[in-house]
Amino acid sequence: MAYSKVTRLDYRRPQSSSKSSLCSNTVMVVFIGLCLAVAWAMTSSRKFPVIISSSDNSSDEISSQFGDISTESSMEDSAQEGDFNTEPKVVFDDSNSDSTDSGDGTSEKTVQKTQDGEENQNDTENEEKSDTETTKIEQSVTEESEEEDQGSKSKSISNSKAEVFPDGAQSEILKETETQNGAFPTQAAESKNEKDMQILNLSKDKMKSYKWKLCNVPAGPDYIPCLDNEKAIKKLRSTKHYEHRERHCPEVGPTCLVPLPEGYKRSIEWPQSRDKIWYNNVPNTKLAEVKGHQNWVKVSGEYLTFPGGGTQFKHGALHYIDFIQKSFPDIAWGKRTRVVLDVGCGVASFGGYLFDRDVLTMSFAPKDEHEAQVQFALERGIPAISAVMGTKRLPFPGRVFDVIHCARCRVPWHIEGGMLLLELNRLLRPGGYFVWSATPVYQKLPEDVEIWNAMSALTKSMCWKLVNKTRDKINEVGMAVYRKPMDNKCYEKRAENKPPLCSATERSDAAWNISLQACMHKLPEESTERGSQWPLRLEKAPYWLESQVGVYGKQAKKDFEADYELWKRVAKNSYLNGMGIDWSKVRNVMDMRSLYGGFAAALKEMKVWVMNVVPIDSPDTLPIIYERGLFGMYHDWCESFSTYPRSYDLLHADHLFSKLKKRCNLLSIIAEVDRILRPGGNFIVRDKVDMVNEIEEIAKSLHWEIRMIYSKDTEGVLCVQKTMWRPK
Repeated sequence: MAYSKVTRLDYRRPQSSSKSSLCSNTVMVVFIGLCLAVAWAMTSSRKFPVIISSSDNSSDEISSQFGDISTESSMEDSAQEGDFNTEPKVVFDDSNSDSTDSGDGTSEKTVQKTQDGEENQNDTENEEKSDTETTKIEQSVTEESEEEDQGSKSKSISNSKAEVFPDGAQSEILKETETQNGAFPTQAAESKNEKDMQILNLSKDKMKSYKWKLCNVPAGPDYIPCLDNEKAIKKLRSTKHYEHRERHCPEVGPTCLVPLPEGYKRSIEWPQSRDKIWYNNVPNTKLAEVKGHQNWVKVSGEYLTFPGGGTQFKHGALHYIDFIQKSFPDIAWGKRTRVVLDVGCGVASFGGYLFDRDVLTMSFAPKDEHEAQVQFALERGIPAISAVMGTKRLPFPGRVFDVIHCARCRVPWHIEGGMLLLELNRLLRPGGYFVWSATPVYQKLPEDVEIWNAMSALTKSMCWKLVNKTRDKINEVGMAVYRKPMDNKCYEKRAENKPPLCSATERSDAAWNISLQACMHKLPEESTERGSQWPLRLEKAPYWLESQVGVYGKQAKKDFEADYELWKRVAKNSYLNGMGIDWSKVRNVMDMRSLYGGFAAALKEMKVWVMNVVPIDSPDTLPIIYERGLFGMYHDWCESFSTYPRSYDLLHADHLFSKLKKRCNLLSIIAEVDRILRPGGNFIVRDKVDMVNEIEEIAKSLHWEIRMIYSKDTEGVLCVQKTMWRPK
């Protein structure tokens, strides 16, 4: 870590060499007093420059792996100049140097780039060269009393290039993300069954000295705390509704680190990863042995390969996807259908190949005897979570999915009053489709016929219309497509109120720890409330925001538009070009505290997908995110996320931790970040300065590389890169 040089000017009162008249002495005293006042004003505060330093270990390797980091003032010219390969050299000036004040609480100094073998020029040439070869770096200004406590320590950029945080109009990002609830309730308020979490706050000094240890659990490298809680699972009275596959989180989040599989390597990049992954990263062969003949997954030397097949589409997912489109053109992949839920997804080849049709698929399957199916999906770069249709609602809002798909997902939809199918009805938007590809659709065995008859009666009572039933001659399987009604007319005409309508006071968006109910929610009066066509829906605010107040305290539609413009600027000027992140190695992204989905929308041209997480105590804006053609889920960050270790390439947390620290153990949250972040992955934090500094110290204890840290006034930004380090 480099330190800034701060020089104070020492103005001393001159000594009189001889006596003079009283008048002369008086004039002299006044003059000296004025000089001292000016000198005191000039030196009353210190200016800390952003320091550029090479990382302690393997700086050349990091530089080559993550590319160059440029300053914002030269960002627009970089495409023409194309020369950011030289290492910049920090120029430290005394406090009376030609540093200029920007007028907004920050000061500017210059960083000069030098070439190897360059000769020193004369003063005039140096001044001319500095105009073209230097860029300005912003720096935070602190109160003098704070500086005395902090000393002259400055923040550093571990890479060999400097990233400048957006200034001027763009600096609003550090303050703009401070939000209110607006007209949106929180998921915690909607979900009354949210359990109390133990508050464990550790002091900064303890975190500095914290020594990490590996998790000693049977699941080993595949540990998911809320799904592998054997102590809680053994106490269950029943497992007939798959209660043992649901979330059972420890009372206190673990602070241990999950070990790496032996021989773990950096994940293969997309799109190659869709077809093959490193065997050592997910060394499980059970699915290859059981489902190999159905082309789920095969073992091939040091790789696991994925031919793209499944139980219902042995000849490949693309053929199956095209078969659905040809059989039922109204499905309109990538236009009318943008967001899909795949139930019992297997290794998620269906969702993986729907990317070719510009469709985003939320795939899920339980962590069960089908070993590592969701882990395979994530390692391939396909969205997936571990979840089960058991006794609780899925963590998604109501009426958001354009299509729900089930290809022989082994879910007993028809039993117990159709409770599980009614959960899909809650999630399906008005006019949305349920694609059911299973043996009862096309086989005539007694059990299949019985299930088909029961499903026919149930879907009719739910006002679902069977719009297509056909059979694929190549895969030799059948498919039925049902459509949910657009309005409440059919509900009102039913001779029998069965299944019953839910209470008018019950919200369909309430999803966190809410028990399933065998009832149907009435549809909104406006039939077009959900699901306009893609890609128009990404940038256009839903019309139903017109009368609401947004999370920033403005009218919601203006909030939405301002948020989108904000994140587009930040992504372009900082994330994509200024932090040294190699985006060719980024595929799986998570926004840990998403509001309108602006961060995900700003990355629309990148070959990434973003899991938008709306915390349960944040404004419930997740329906808006789905309306944009994006996806996400609710979550409580005091608990473990329902995903395998090493799932994500980049995590983004905007003003999350300062809110969480009030009720959660910060160390357990960072341990969770470490669990789900891949080695070599990046973690971006925006928060209050004290929170950013605290997370920086924890990151150092984890041996993470500090890529960039910046602060201005009370706000800060941190970017770190996870390493392969594990405690012994």
